[in-house]
Amino acid sequence: MKICHITSVHRYNDTRITLKECRSLVEDNYEVHLIAPNTKETEFNGINVHGITNPYKGRINRVKKFSKEVYLKALEIDADVYHFHDPELIPIGLKLKKQKKVVIYDIHEDVPKQILSKTWIKKPLRKFISVLFKKYENKSVRKFNALITATPNINERFIKLNSKSINVNNYPILSELHTLNSNKKINEPYVTYIGAISKNRGIETMVSAMDLVTNKLYLGGKFASLKEYENVVKKSGWRKVIYLNQLERNEVKDVLNKSIAGLVLFYPEPNHINAQPNKMFEYMSAGVCVIGSDFPLWREIIEGNECGICVNPLNNEEVAKAIQWVIDNPAEAIRMGENGRKAIESKYNWEYESQKLLRLYKELS
Repeated sequence: MKICHITSVHRYNDTRITLKECRSLVEDNYEVHLIAPNTKETEFNGINVHGITNPYKGRINRVKKFSKEVYLKALEIDADVYHFHDPELIPIGLKLKKQKKVVIYDIHEDVPKQILSKTWIKKPLRKFISVLFKKYENKSVRKFNALITATPNINERFIKLNSKSINVNNYPILSELHTLNSNKKINEPYVTYIGAISKNRGIETMVSAMDLVTNKLYLGGKFASLKEYENVVKKSGWRKVIYLNQLERNEVKDVLNKSIAGLVLFYPEPNHINAQPNKMFEYMSAGVCVIGSDFPLWREIIEGNECGICVNPLNNEEVAKAIQWVIDNPAEAIRMGENGRKAIESKYNWEYESQKLLRLYKELS
C-alpha cells in the first residue's frame, strides 16, 4: 500500500510525523511518501520526501495559495492512503475524498481552544473564529475514513463525530533520548527548556525565576512571537540563560544529559489544561526530573509517578523555589528522573502507541 503523509507547516524531520509515524509504517513494509514545506526531494530514513518551497508570506497566503501546490503534489504521488496533519489542509482532505482516496486526519491540537489563545488574532474576534472553525471541523471530520488524535481528551470530542477516531499519544521513542550516564547531572546542575518559545508557554516565568536561583537555564528553540517580544524577555534574568537556538534531536539528547531538571510551565490557557506536551515525556524519557504546571492531568502524571514537582506557572517565586530545591537536592532529583524513565518504559512509550497506528492501517487496507 502506498501512503502519503502531508504537512504544509511542519519540518520534513518532525518528531511525531516523520520519526514516529512515517518511520513505523516504513518498518512495517509500507511505501511511505511525505510532502513537507521548504525542503528538497530526498530519501530520509526510508521515507520518500517531496519538498515544496513556500514563497508566500503570511498565514492567509499559505492557506490559500500554498495549499493548492500541496494538493497538486498529492495528486501526482497518487497514493492509496493520504494522512494529513494540519487543520488548514482539511479542504485538501475533502478534495482527495472526492477522488475516492482513503483519507486520515491527524489532529495534534484542539484547534478551537487553541484559537482562543492566539495573540495574532484580535481578542474580540477569537471566540467568533473559534466557534466558526469548530463547526467547520465537526462537519468535515465525518467524511474522513479515520481520525487520529494526539491525546485522549481530544479523542473524546471526535469519537462522537467519527467512530473511526483513535488516540495515538505522542510518547517518546524508548531509545532516542536515554543515556546511562547521569554523572553530569551533578557536575552541571542546569535546568532546561526545549521547545517553542512564547509567552503562553511560560518563557517570562522561566527567565524571571532564574534571577532568584543559583544556577542557569539551557534554553533551546525559536521565539514564536515578534522580535520586539524577544527583546522584552531578554531584559529580565537573561544573564542566567544559555540560549541554544533550534536544536537537532541528537543535540537535545546531549543537553538533557547535562540537565538536572526540565521545565514545562505552560500557562493555564484552554488548550493547555488537558494537553500532553511532548517535552514533558521527553524529559522523563531522558531520566530528567520534571518541573511542570500544576494542572490536574499533569499532576497525575508528574506527581503520580513521583518524577517531579508541580508549580503555579504564573508564580515566579514558586517556580524559583522548585528549581532551587532541585539544585540543593541532586540525589532526590536524580531519583525522580529515574522514576520518570521507569514510567516511560512501562506505559508512556511510542513502541506501544505505534501498534495502534499499524492496526488502523491494516483495517483500512
